[in-house]
Amino acid sequence: KIVLYTSSADLTTLTTVYLTSGEVASGGGYTTAGEALTNTGVAKSTVTSYTDFSDVSWTSASFTARGCMIYNSSSISGLTANSTVCTIDFGGDKTVSSGTFTIQFPANDSSNAIIRITS
Repeated sequence: KIVLYTSSADLTTLTTVYLTSGEVASGGGYTTAGEALTNTGVAKSTVTSYTDFSDVSWTSASFTARGCMIYNSSSISGLTANSTVCTIDFGGDKTVSSGTFTIQFPANDSSNAIIRITS
């Protein structure tokens, strides 16, 4: 899933699970706990494993977000439910007013995918 946060969120490299503190409030086209993501595939090149997701949008939206978290909302072997995959700072507040707020993910390849692990 992907969840949106305001500038009041305290997301660091030590954030290991989904947090409600600082999340964009429900309403204005957003629902807390975020949206499900659609994985566009997992692949690998010679030295890089990678995965990416389809773009996600909130329609009829009116809110401000500073960043987001991708997290695993289910419990799988060895991981606690709601485990953080990654957090992303947008570099500044992003505001939408009665419009569509879209997160566009890059191409799913070894040079651009949102999640890349190089050996």
